[in-house]
Amino acid sequence: PVTSSGFMADIIDFNHLELYVGGDAALRDEILTIFTEQAEMWIGRLNADLADEEWHNAAHALKGASRGVGAWSVGDLCEAAEKLVGQGAQKASSRRALMSELKAELDLAIDEARRHRDAA
Repeated sequence: PVTSSGFMADIIDFNHLELYVGGDAALRDEILTIFTEQAEMWIGRLNADLADEEWHNAAHALKGASRGVGAWSVGDLCEAAEKLVGQGAQKASSRRALMSELKAELDLAIDEARRHRDAA
């Protein structure tokens, strides 16, 4: 769904973000920029074959960045990813399956963050 301002309603909760920044447009834009940079960095590090601690840390950092801007679905997927540790043989295939969905959702969130920031 698209909001009246033309932004995807379910990708980033801009009402949450506006409350978080207290209406400061420059701060909002800076946070969106940091989010896109952090998201691209952490998704680049998240690999299904990582050791459990590295996998968990990358998923956790990405979860925090996502929830900070109100990208709830990305944060929820990252929370699920954090739990994919210590599961033996199926761990890598479970991680790969989750990564596909996570990358797709994250791409939407990054695009939406950039559109919102650039439209301001």
